[in-house]
Amino acid sequence: MTTWFTADTHFTHARIIDLAKRPFPNAAAMDEAMIAAWNTRVQPDDTVWHLGDFAFGRDERIEAVFHRLTGIKHLVIGNHDEGKEALLTLPWASISQIATTIVDGQRIAMCHYPMMSWPQATKGAIHLFGHMHGRLRGTRHSIDVGVDCWGFQPVTLTNIRRRLATLPLDPDLDATPGHRRP
Repeated sequence: MTTWFTADTHFTHARIIDLAKRPFPNAAAMDEAMIAAWNTRVQPDDTVWHLGDFAFGRDERIEAVFHRLTGIKHLVIGNHDEGKEALLTLPWASISQIATTIVDGQRIAMCHYPMMSWPQATKGAIHLFGHMHGRLRGTRHSIDVGVDCWGFQPVTLTNIRRRLATLPLDPDLDATPGHRRP
């Protein structure tokens, strides 16, 4: 069983192609590419943390996309998810504004939005976020897991750790005595 992270899929959202400069001719092609990439990686028993902005729109296409995606899906609500009853009533394993989990001994704090600090930040917890579509580089402790940063597919903690190691130090967290690096 693997745990995956993703954000900002914006399924069915045609305008996101131009806004985020995505390489797709239309929303249907984007959706199919992301569904295929997701299902190639994620097995039915795997856990997927979706950190917001799952889909855009108000029709049955959102439900159809949700049910085509493999894995046990958790939603951390994004700005495009708020107040969308059709989206929020899908059979998510959990729905929250902010969530924490531990994967392979690593404490992880998750929010759709990037945060300056998060629970257990000074004790080695990392922060995963979306919302920025790759416009915020992150640090060795905090990174954007949105599809625009990861080839339009979910990502594992192993790959996140590899990328975190290439990012700049956070002067506040790295100056904290006793801070454990991820």
